[in-house]
Amino acid sequence: MNYLHEIESRGQGANPFFCLMGIKPVQFEEGKARLSMEVRDDMKNGEGWLQGGMFTALGDESMALAIYTLLKTGETIATVSCTTSFIRGIKSGTIYADAEVIKKGRQMIYAEATLADADSGDLLARSSASFIVRAGSGTG
Repeated sequence: MNYLHEIESRGQGANPFFCLMGIKPVQFEEGKARLSMEVRDDMKNGEGWLQGGMFTALGDESMALAIYTLLKTGETIATVSCTTSFIRGIKSGTIYADAEVIKKGRQMIYAEATLADADSGDLLARSSASFIVRAGSGTG
């Protein structure tokens, strides 16, 4: 069973990191994905704000899921670079990461994600990343 089928059938349980972080797949389709994550106390920095790496991790996972909707059977990906610009902090609530594939080549894929407060819709961060495509065995 491939990763997308696992996500469809098992949801969060298909990805151990999703379970650790409380990330939930909300929607994914051709080149796009939305994930959600509840802000927890153990994710905050010493000043009580969601730690920046959490934004980056959620953005990266959303972009990866968007990319998986475009991969051929057996192909996998790995993040090559990821940059996150932090716009506004958050101390509680749920955040959404909406990702979209910007360009897909044979070996490299580029994607972007916006992270927003689920309640207010306020933009919190933007991530952009490049991923390398690894050719698969054709069984997946």
